[in-house]
Amino acid sequence: MDDLTVVLVSPRNPLNIGACARAMSNFGFHDLRLVNPYEKAFREAVSAVGGAPVLQSARVYDDLAAAVNDCSLVVGTTSIGNRELQHTLYPLESAAPLIQGKAALLFGSEKFGLSNDDISFCHFLVRIPTTPETPSMNLGQSVAVCLYELIRNPSARAVTESRRSLSGNDAEQITRMLLEVLHRSGYTNRIVATSTELKIRRFIRRIHLGAVDGRLVLGFLRQLLWKLR
Repeated sequence: MDDLTVVLVSPRNPLNIGACARAMSNFGFHDLRLVNPYEKAFREAVSAVGGAPVLQSARVYDDLAAAVNDCSLVVGTTSIGNRELQHTLYPLESAAPLIQGKAALLFGSEKFGLSNDDISFCHFLVRIPTTPETPSMNLGQSVAVCLYELIRNPSARAVTESRRSLSGNDAEQITRMLLEVLHRSGYTNRIVATSTELKIRRFIRRIHLGAVDGRLVLGFLRQLLWKLR
């Protein structure tokens, strides 16, 4: 429970923020982070019944990269809708045993959910099996259901150094360095830069580099950049 972080991206409703904090308290989770919240809503939510301690210790970030910087696994939630996904999508029950180590569970804004840019930071996605007629759930309800499933199926397993996942900071550093290599080598240009960045970020998360392999890749990229520069 101490290793799991709940991240709310651009939440706007104080009642929803309070409900998320209360659900975390109910199930024994404590690390809440908010990315670019609607300031008034966050101030009003801090006194939420049952969730006040979680909210008072919550951290606020301007961007998602900083919020998941120390997390080796980032999992996004989605109701799918009409979007075409580029990630593996698991039903919540199947995903729960996979969520271990220093992990972040992302929830998008009440109106739009997670953006494509937000999802590019994720290793995989999870979906609560709702009906097609009413696929999306209230933010507080979604957090409560996900956390209940995690404590219902605890998956505390020792992770050796050779299997330890890459930290969010190292994954983003590899992403940035690889993008610079591609740019300097002429592979990318300004017109496709944004699209390429999302594709590379998704690729680095999708291949699930371990911490040891990550350090090796960083070494390769540093040498390549030194030569290209």
